[in-house]
Amino acid sequence: MSLLLTCFSTFPYVAWGFIPRRCGQIENCWLSQQTNLSAKTIRYYEEIGLLPPPRRLPNGYRDYEESAVDRVKFVIGARSLGLSLDDIGEILALRDRREAPCRVLLQMLDEKAAEIHRRIADLQRLEVELRELHALGLTFPTNDVDGKHCICHLVSVRAEP
Repeated sequence: MSLLLTCFSTFPYVAWGFIPRRCGQIENCWLSQQTNLSAKTIRYYEEIGLLPPPRRLPNGYRDYEESAVDRVKFVIGARSLGLSLDDIGEILALRDRREAPCRVLLQMLDEKAAEIHRRIADLQRLEVELRELHALGLTFPTNDVDGKHCICHLVSVRAEP
């Protein structure tokens, strides 16, 4: 039997460092507190399949297994590395099938690092272009309302094929 708690009733216990649990199950509020995610985000992760649907108590409250904390923490960590929710779902699905996801995760991390490398190179090229455009723009008048003989025109020209 799970211990039924509301967010308000857990506050004194949380303040004292004691989180009441029973039978290895926890409710949404406690899961939210342990992971620093909103209850809405937790429900969303459940909705898209990153969290398995929890058992429902007679009052409709969600009753998560304690293993949900580790699962949510993995999702948070993977998101902080830039992995998509689809990628994370793929990894968790492998775990759920009792298949080691380590090689898949290593491949995803390598691909993400390569993507970041490409983006950094693109941003560096853009920075050079912006600085050149700025320097050129300083040589144009800054009072051209129509934007025909000023930096505005140069920016407009960039849109042409």
